[in-house]
Amino acid sequence: MSNARWNGGGPFPAGARFAFTVMDDTDVATVENVRPIYRLLESLGMRTTKTVWPVRCEEGSADFSLSETMDDPHYCDFVMDLHTRGFEMAFHGATMETSPRQRTERALERFCRAFGAPPRVHANHAYNRENLYWGSGRLDDRVLRLLYARVLGEASDGYLGHVPGSPYWWGDLCVAQIEYVRNLTFSEINLLRVNPSMPYRDPLRPYARWWFSASHAEDVSEFNRLLQPANQERLEAEGGVCIVATHFGKGFAPAGRPDPETERLLGLLARRSGWFAPVGEVLDWLRARRDTDALPAGEWRRMQWRWARDLLRRRLAALATA
Repeated sequence: MSNARWNGGGPFPAGARFAFTVMDDTDVATVENVRPIYRLLESLGMRTTKTVWPVRCEEGSADFSLSETMDDPHYCDFVMDLHTRGFEMAFHGATMETSPRQRTERALERFCRAFGAPPRVHANHAYNRENLYWGSGRLDDRVLRLLYARVLGEASDGYLGHVPGSPYWWGDLCVAQIEYVRNLTFSEINLLRVNPSMPYRDPLRPYARWWFSASHAEDVSEFNRLLQPANQERLEAEGGVCIVATHFGKGFAPAGRPDPETERLLGLLARRSGWFAPVGEVLDWLRARRDTDALPAGEWRRMQWRWARDLLRRRLAALATA
């Protein structure tokens, strides 16, 4: 197509009217608390993306100690089986806490041995110091960088994965092995409303080949709100793209069964005319339909302010319910 951006309206592959997928970050995930939702997705004909931690965290973790990694044999068997069933495996850093370069190298090698190729998709994890372009380093707008650093206390110099010579440097490994890196997330089901130029390159952040955005849903409650029928209807009507960033380990399978509301909403979605493919496949398809890899300056400026607004609203809502 001749336009620099994909503006929706279909058709997507097989004549679908919209695209929907999920990137499930592996925080607090175990076989027990995520397997039911993957069995549900498979039964509905949906294939999504799951991040993994390839190696254990030898030093322990205050927040994620119950999470399983590929050093747990039953979890390794589970994710390898998911891979054979058509789910995409992605990288969430080496493990649940900050990793020096040597552990990141070992984790990428472990991933490649297990799945036969390096990860195509990556998302930074929490406050790990090897994160690439994280904290206020995600932003270019000077006002937002200042506010972000002061309000949240996260300056860009705390994250060093993209800084050559630091103990946490792995930018060269990322750009050599990984195709897509997740950046800003939004409280919006149709990402083409916010970032129609996705995926995009950023010359100021060269150690990620391509960046993409996602729809934010921290846990099962936020996921269910995002997938309300009215939002589903709009996503389809607009010919939109939704890549949900969530954590299936956070309440999606209480008592070993999928959350009933999640099951109902995914069932409704599956009956719509959607394309339900993994993240990498969706991004490949979008990328093939752009005639430039640039992100227009006005779009990037609006994205930063929209991201900040959505983040503030989520923080205020969390405080109100605390």
